[in-house]
Amino acid sequence: MNTLPVGTRVDAPDSPMNLKAKGFNRHTFWCGQSGSGKTYALGVVLEQLVLNTELPILILDPNSDFTKMRELRDTVRPEDRAALEAKDIRVFHSSSDQKPRLHTRFTELSMKAMAGVLKMDPIKDAEEFNALLHTEPDRATFNGQEFLRELLLSGDPARQKLAKRIDNLQVLNWDVWALSESNITDTVAERPDVTVADLGGFEVADESKTAALAILEALWRRRNERRPILIVIDEAHNLCPAEPNGPLEQALTDQLIQIAAEGRKFGLWLLLSTQRPTKIHQNVLSQCDNLALLRMNAPRDLQEIESVFGFAPAELIRRSSTFTQGQVLFAGGFVEEPTVAQMGLRLTAEGGADVKVPIPDITV
Repeated sequence: MNTLPVGTRVDAPDSPMNLKAKGFNRHTFWCGQSGSGKTYALGVVLEQLVLNTELPILILDPNSDFTKMRELRDTVRPEDRAALEAKDIRVFHSSSDQKPRLHTRFTELSMKAMAGVLKMDPIKDAEEFNALLHTEPDRATFNGQEFLRELLLSGDPARQKLAKRIDNLQVLNWDVWALSESNITDTVAERPDVTVADLGGFEVADESKTAALAILEALWRRRNERRPILIVIDEAHNLCPAEPNGPLEQALTDQLIQIAAEGRKFGLWLLLSTQRPTKIHQNVLSQCDNLALLRMNAPRDLQEIESVFGFAPAELIRRSSTFTQGQVLFAGGFVEEPTVAQMGLRLTAEGGADVKVPIPDITV
């Protein structure tokens, strides 16, 4: 059985802390308040998964924290360096000054997702929704402006109303849409060792949610292929909030609820990282069988974790309020027994490290 060396045990500092690689065939909740070392510690684990398994990893990355996974630190051992350099790690960017760009296709979205992008409700916006429902743009030759013009010239009031909605929202002008460029869902389907979707650089906030939804829908459509993949969602409350706001967020949350409930048997495994459990939709949180808990002070959050993760000892959960940076309680299927660990060093560069306070260099 492959093990993942991620640090040392806090109760026995000379003893290594190993996670069970096979224990990632279930959903994982990764949680810690700001400043606890949550993202850094997650990077340690992901690096070890890349080194010691053949499990493809998809990272939905809103803060560019994992965009430098191809950049190795000077301290990496030669054998680990060679192994990591041989891995297929692809990073796709949302900001206009970096390439390759993160793109997807409007026509690849489900009807529910298209309606979400267009902020439509099937009941409140019945005419426009019905017009969209019965409008089938050609996936191979789709051109946004031509599509809009055809709707406007159709003579059908409902289609013309739909066209005005599309035009008013300027949805077809978003940078996320692929024309002749590569499509992120095609890359994910190839199952590289790591695919990083850098979501944070889009001009319009809904673009990042649309890109994430397109990827998740594509994975779900192909679920019967049963090709395992670990879907890592950093700052998961942005994509799976406890209370979705609007049709697009609802469509995204519903897709994650479906993956959480049914995805495990198809090899679609979630790893959700966030600062507070109460910010994640309950129907997703309750499906997680692994827990990684860093420092957490808020009594309400600790109570929520105790309630949801009954396999983790309550005394260890409460002890998390005293954890120093980089200390983690691991419990669930990826560890032999609930254990508090001190995380080891990263092998790759951290893309989104905190900005430090400028300190003058005073020479005496």
